[in-house]
Amino acid sequence: MRTPALTTSSDGFLLHGEPFRIISGAMHYFRIHPDLWADRLRKARLMGLNTVETYVPWNLHQPDPDSPLVLDGLLDLPRYLSLARAEGLHVLLRPGPYICAEWDGGGLPSWLTSDPDIRLRSSDPRFTNALDRYLDILLPPLLPYMAANDGPVIAVQVENEYGAYGDDTAYLKHVHQALRSRGIEELLLTCDQAGSAHHLAAGSLPGVLSTATFGGRIEESLAALRAHQPEGPLMCSEFWIGWFDHWGEEHHVRDAESAAADLDRLLAAGASVNIYMFHGGTNFGFTNGANHDQCYAPIVTSYDYDAALGESGDPGPKYHAFREVIARHAPVPEEPVPAVSPKLGGITVELDRRAPLLPYATSLDSSVGRSEHPLTMEEFGQRSGYALYRTTLPEAGDGLLHFEGGVGDRAQVFVDGAPVGVLERERHDETLPLRVPHPGATLDVLVENMGGVNYGPRIGAAKGLLGPVTFNGTALLGWDTHRLPLADLSTVPFAPAGTEAAPVTVPAFHRGTFAIETPADTFLALPGWTKGQAWINGFHLGRYWNRGPQRTLYVPAPVLRPGANDLVLLELNATTSARARLTDTPDLGPVKP
Repeated sequence: MRTPALTTSSDGFLLHGEPFRIISGAMHYFRIHPDLWADRLRKARLMGLNTVETYVPWNLHQPDPDSPLVLDGLLDLPRYLSLARAEGLHVLLRPGPYICAEWDGGGLPSWLTSDPDIRLRSSDPRFTNALDRYLDILLPPLLPYMAANDGPVIAVQVENEYGAYGDDTAYLKHVHQALRSRGIEELLLTCDQAGSAHHLAAGSLPGVLSTATFGGRIEESLAALRAHQPEGPLMCSEFWIGWFDHWGEEHHVRDAESAAADLDRLLAAGASVNIYMFHGGTNFGFTNGANHDQCYAPIVTSYDYDAALGESGDPGPKYHAFREVIARHAPVPEEPVPAVSPKLGGITVELDRRAPLLPYATSLDSSVGRSEHPLTMEEFGQRSGYALYRTTLPEAGDGLLHFEGGVGDRAQVFVDGAPVGVLERERHDETLPLRVPHPGATLDVLVENMGGVNYGPRIGAAKGLLGPVTFNGTALLGWDTHRLPLADLSTVPFAPAGTEAAPVTVPAFHRGTFAIETPADTFLALPGWTKGQAWINGFHLGRYWNRGPQRTLYVPAPVLRPGANDLVLLELNATTSARARLTDTPDLGPVKP
């Protein structure tokens, strides 16, 4: 093996034999519209960064076990690496296999995690064999972008904060060897939380550089890393400058002055750093993750993270404060700091066409067939979105509808098409009082996958209906199930509002058009709407929910086009509005310092 471009000395890094300090910022290509990658990379360099870092989401690049590698659109990683090289930036690559990242399933594909017997992130051959097959297709197109081939990638991470999950050293060695045997010659590193000596020890490998993750207590955290690793560079591989939000919480922020002071302490100590996040981006579509401690808590659509560069790519207070700090320790470009980009605003969209969801769902060729008891989404192979479960109720009268094992993650219940209640995994709901008007009434249960757990032992928790369903203790049998991944809305039968049979108190698609002259970034505001999904020109912006904190959805300029544009909402509840607005300012909700 050739000598890597990036090597280590007793207390620092060497790049091609010369002293080098990594001043990096995290930016996930899959959370940024690809037509904006160049803009974000340029702004990274102008803040003073010499490196950017990104995860690689296995679940998107290999959505099925036998599918070819997906490397287009948001997932065109070679293009992203080329743009980084063109901007003069180095890259830290974190291919996992597990990435956390507040991302659906922590980046592990559902076709793998749905195996109830598999031991994830371990030397279980079922896991390592799948990983090997993935790396067989992932790494060859990335090798030209390694520093050994004059590319931008100077270091590659082995796993991700593994010490917080397990202690299977044989597994870590397998990942290490899997990378080396497939041509990765660059410096390898691990990262673990500095607050735990156990995490640092369990997540490390002999001969592999250990780095630490932390957001404060700089001297204490660096001392913990040095105690664990007596020689070599000190590096904070995730310097947390903000935080993520769950639905129902306040929006997290961190004071720019405090974050900048800690960055100054890091650099003054001679450490290298990767700022997490330099630019957070957006959980477009169904990609958000969730946490599950005492209860299930899904992540919001925005991954703004109170980062240096806001969700729409504008420099915020931290950008300017960090640039000043970096300039004390390293050269910073003399070019002007980027200005805030122009935004569209003041546009009202009339959503004047409608299509009820339940009739549409049952009209699709999406049935998974009939089963005695309801199946989980994993059992019929659906990765994200919604599923509609339908059966009949054998008796009339009042009673209790009981869902054994609960729901994954939110279920809306209908009798003969009328809404009768909602159950949420977050509240540990399992039972719903029900009045059945007549024997043979139709029971519909619309279940929403709100995002796969991304951290801890609950990764891979099932979605859909999680067990048998009973009414007054009698099992309901004979379930018809329809998939609703909502990847293609071209067949939705929109009609002018007011002509369809179903009232607007039930889930429905709503559609409207609006005209613009010149595309620019904007934010979609939905006052009067409650919960659902939004698409513009077929691009899936993500989930909205009036529970907050997030009140607007970011709309990247490249999604728009001059002239007529198309907005579609899937509203799950009753709505008091038939309008939406495009506004020039984001609203991420009330602040939690």
